[in-house]
Amino acid sequence: MKHILTIALCLAATPVLANRVFVSNEKGNDVTVLDSETLEVIGTYPVGNRPRGITISPDGKELYVCASDDDLVRVFDPETMEELHTLPSGPDPELFVLHPSGNPLYIANEDDNLVTVVDTETHQVLAEIPVGVEPEGMGVSPDGKVVINTSETTNMAHFIDSETFEIFANVLVDSRPRFAEYNHDGSKLYVSSEIGGTVSVIDPATQEIVHKINFEIPGVLPEAIQPVGVRVTSDGKRVFVALGPANRVAVIDGETDEVLDYLLVGQRVWQMAFTPDEKYLFTTNGNSNDVSVIDVEAAEVVKSVPVGQQPWGVVVAPE
Repeated sequence: MKHILTIALCLAATPVLANRVFVSNEKGNDVTVLDSETLEVIGTYPVGNRPRGITISPDGKELYVCASDDDLVRVFDPETMEELHTLPSGPDPELFVLHPSGNPLYIANEDDNLVTVVDTETHQVLAEIPVGVEPEGMGVSPDGKVVINTSETTNMAHFIDSETFEIFANVLVDSRPRFAEYNHDGSKLYVSSEIGGTVSVIDPATQEIVHKINFEIPGVLPEAIQPVGVRVTSDGKRVFVALGPANRVAVIDGETDEVLDYLLVGQRVWQMAFTPDEKYLFTTNGNSNDVSVIDVEAAEVVKSVPVGQQPWGVVVAPE
C-alpha cells in the first residue's frame, strides 16, 4: 500500500504533457519547459545549436526544433526531452509549419531561398520549393491546402499548393515580412512586416490585401515598432501581434482589424503561443530572457517567467 501511495504521489507531482510549454532559447542552445498551470519552470534541456522555430505534432508525441546552426531539425520526446531522431532541412532552418494532419513539415531555409518539405514519418525530403530571398515565415491554411511562405528581402507572401508544391500567387507586402497566420476559418491571412511596421490582412480567396494594420504607441519611436509573431483566437475575435523592440503586444479586433490596446511585456517580444483552452498566451522576450504570460480574456499580463538565453520560439502541448 505504501508503494502504491508513493507512485500515486509521484504521478500527481508530474505535470501532464498538455500542461507543458516549450520555449527555444536561441543563445542558450536549449529548451526551457514550463507548467502552464503553475507557470513555473519544470526544466531546461539541450537541443542543439541555435534553436529557433519550435512546434509539436498534433498528437503531442514529437517536439520539432529548428537547430539553425546544425542545419537540421531535431525531434524530441516531449515527455522525456530525449532526442528521437533528426530530419533533413537544408541550411539554416528558421521557421516551419506542420500540415494540420501532422505530416509533412514545411521548413523555411533562410540561406538558400527554398522551402523544404519533409515527410515526418519516412524522414525523406519530398520537395524543395524555390521562393524569394531570405524565406522566413511559414503558415498553412486550416484545410491544409495552401502553404504560405514569406520572404524577407523579396517582401512577398508566396502562396504554395500543398499537393503540387507549386507557387500559384505572390503578394507584395511591406518590408521584411516575418510571420504568416490564418484565422481559424481561413477567411483572413495576417502577414507581419517587421521593418514596414505593419500587418497586411489578405483575402486568401483573391490573394489581395484588404487592409493594413498600423501601430502607434505613445512614447515609442515608430522604428522600434516591429511586428513579428501573430496569433488569432479560435473564434477570430482577437488578434495578438508581437511588436519586437517596442516591448508590446498589440490586441486587435478580429472583425474590424482595429487596434484595441497595447500590452507591456518583456524586451524584444518575438513569438507567441496559446494554451489549448486559450486561457493564456505566452510570449518570448529575447532581450530580457523571459516569457510574459497574458490572460487572454482579461487582455492583461499576469506574470513574467525567467527562462534561458534569448528565448525565440514557443509552443504549447495539445490537449
